[in-house]
Amino acid sequence: MKNGNPVPGKDGNKYVPFEERTGESSVVFFTRDLSEEGLKKIYDRVCSVLTGKVAIKLHTGEAEGPNIIPRPWVKELIESRLPDATIIETNTYYEGSRYTTEAHRKTLECNGWTFCPVDITDSEGVAALPVKGGKWFEEMHVGKSMLSYDSLLVLTHFKGHMMGGFGGSNKNIGIGCADGRVGKKEIHTYPDGDMWSISEERLLCASCLLHQHHAQHVHRL
Repeated sequence: MKNGNPVPGKDGNKYVPFEERTGESSVVFFTRDLSEEGLKKIYDRVCSVLTGKVAIKLHTGEAEGPNIIPRPWVKELIESRLPDATIIETNTYYEGSRYTTEAHRKTLECNGWTFCPVDITDSEGVAALPVKGGKWFEEMHVGKSMLSYDSLLVLTHFKGHMMGGFGGSNKNIGIGCADGRVGKKEIHTYPDGDMWSISEERLLCASCLLHQHHAQHVHRL
């Protein structure tokens, strides 16, 4: 955590009309075709910026958990478009079926993620990345092997979240790529506080680091 006493921002949940917003706009593609073919078509619209060694970040789920993107969609995308890609994951901060690398491997097999390589990026340690101009953090810890990839494709399922309102790609990147012991603790736990003592603003700012690291080579679907 950054030294000092940053003051949380205000009105972060206030709606700002489009014409009053500042900054750059994102290019967004939308599809109603929720299928293997739909995923491939929307991928084809953004794939030109994915270069080099490609990692795919998605939530592989708790053991037999239902909250995952349909595996057949991902399998078809990888086999037809990204045969050399690797799914990446990290261990969890809380105890459960993905708390240790050994248990996580068993959960991956249980949930059917056996059709391509899956890299649990913090299984061999962590890496500290600087947060440039960060309000809450000067650095953030991620799985060590994440630094070996050139591009990141993020496949995200929609879910509710008690603090963030909903967990989308920001959570999939910012929390999902933080390692299970150091990085996730930095995001969730205030020094000398209980395990889930973090403020909403600090929780929601975490994904900025990964955008800095992969720059133009991050695409979210």
